[in-house]
Amino acid sequence: MTIPFLNKYCGDNELTTLEGCPQSVGGYFNCYSNKLTTLEFCPKSVVDHFNCSENILTTLDFCPKILGGGFNFRENKLKDLYGFPEFFDNNINFSGNPVSEILDLFKHKRLGKVIDLLNEYGVIQQDGKVVILDRLEEVFHTLNLYIPEEIKLANYEVY
Repeated sequence: MTIPFLNKYCGDNELTTLEGCPQSVGGYFNCYSNKLTTLEFCPKSVVDHFNCSENILTTLDFCPKILGGGFNFRENKLKDLYGFPEFFDNNINFSGNPVSEILDLFKHKRLGKVIDLLNEYGVIQQDGKVVILDRLEEVFHTLNLYIPEEIKLANYEVY
């Protein structure tokens, strides 16, 4: 049996890869404020918070599948949320990404479930360029939330 690292801090450097990171972290994992374009090689499980904010990520592919604490991916270049861990229901900090304008429509209600449904229904298409309005409205309906009268998105074409 291997004992996971308790906490891992590699933030505020100029890292371009997470190669060499442990597979499991028993505390928090913080790789914020680097030059990461991918989360490849990051831990598969993090017992506490995972912070990959202030990088240049365009995808959440390779992010931990098991997270026990919050997930902070603010200030990146994310246009979709594919790769987000399923059934995640803790604190999420997503501000400063193109996809933020979609999540902001839900006023921080049940964001883990919102993200699961956005991904499941394929709301965001064509590498983060298009939002399918009928599918977005279905997410609101499924969550029994009010559908905004007008949905305008600056970072997406809406169909």
